[in-house]
Amino acid sequence: MALTVGLTGGIGSGKSTVSAELARLGAVVIDYDQLARDVVEPGTPALAAIVERFGADVMLEDGTLDRAALGSIVFAEEHARRDLEAITHAAIGERAAQIATAAAADAIVVHDNPLLVEMGMAAQMDVVVVVDVPEHVQVERLMSQRGMTEQDARSRIAAQASREQRVSVADLVIDNTGPVDDLAGHVHEVWRTLVDKTAG
Repeated sequence: MALTVGLTGGIGSGKSTVSAELARLGAVVIDYDQLARDVVEPGTPALAAIVERFGADVMLEDGTLDRAALGSIVFAEEHARRDLEAITHAAIGERAAQIATAAAADAIVVHDNPLLVEMGMAAQMDVVVVVDVPEHVQVERLMSQRGMTEQDARSRIAAQASREQRVSVADLVIDNTGPVDDLAGHVHEVWRTLVDKTAG
């Protein structure tokens, strides 16, 4: 039976780099950020529900979702963010389940999900891997790598589960505070642990 792994980490933690390395090592990676884009493509029920809830101003002229406009609403108002999550999470979970079901019986299936804790999915995983950095490192990275203001960076971080909430559900923690060159070594250690679990 496939090993189900939850991979999560706060924005700016380096989770995507870890995910890419796990895919290179042979994991079947389910990218929840990609699924979140897929489920709001033109013509999808989720997009129709978003327009109904947030209005036509969150649509671009070509009929696609204006993610920046929607983001400015949901990151400023918690109830708006919860309304959006109520629309999208079920659709994302359904797509993820379809991909996981199609994986080989001996696969290591990694659910790369920044909202693993918020979606209540940690308990469904065989192993939870958390990529962890202090908040000040997240802020520095978001400002330097993504051009965010400090206020924007902190509001994005505050909209996610806290560092403590993520670490509390972790079976394995990857500390990504150090230089990027160290990260591959940490990922390989985790991979060996996961492979051992499938063999056991």
